[in-house]
Amino acid sequence: MFLERTTEAQGRTGYIEVITGSMFSGKTEELIRRLKRAKLANQKVEIFKPGIDNRYSENDVVSHDSNAIHSTPVDTSANILLLAYDVDVVGIDEAQFFDEGLVGVCNQLADQGIRVIVAGLDMDYERNPFGPMPGLLASAEYVTKVHAICMQCGNLAQYSHRKITKKGQVIVGEKDIYEPLCRACYLKKINRRE
Repeated sequence: MFLERTTEAQGRTGYIEVITGSMFSGKTEELIRRLKRAKLANQKVEIFKPGIDNRYSENDVVSHDSNAIHSTPVDTSANILLLAYDVDVVGIDEAQFFDEGLVGVCNQLADQGIRVIVAGLDMDYERNPFGPMPGLLASAEYVTKVHAICMQCGNLAQYSHRKITKKGQVIVGEKDIYEPLCRACYLKKINRRE
């Protein structure tokens, strides 16, 4: 097979790592940490983020703690394949905002011997699976689930609660719009709204 020959020729095995969890759980922080370590190891790294996410910067992936790494904003997952050439590692932030084709793109890159590190929300504000994340979680060799701290009680939080009543799955925002909550506190907030 072509992909097998390509991987053998490069002398490496690719794989997919997914970092997931709620908002404010440290997903981007962990992505940046892994990518910076790859750069320290003299690996060629390319980082991508969805063009829709310009909260902190047009061209950088930036964590809530203001750590940053240069990236390329793209509008579709297919653009990643066009721009990720001659690399060892591909990083992708805010994967939930990409189209469903991201799963195939990540698998194709991994099949070519590239380490693919993806960070994204596993659930939206209504606790539904978010975008291509379920497919990425199923395809990944390694999955890291990180947790925030519940803003109401201090327990581990796994839900991204939207504090405003505006509808629509994708509303890019920060602490003014979202807060991390544990299951019990999330249910209390939802029940008060109904």
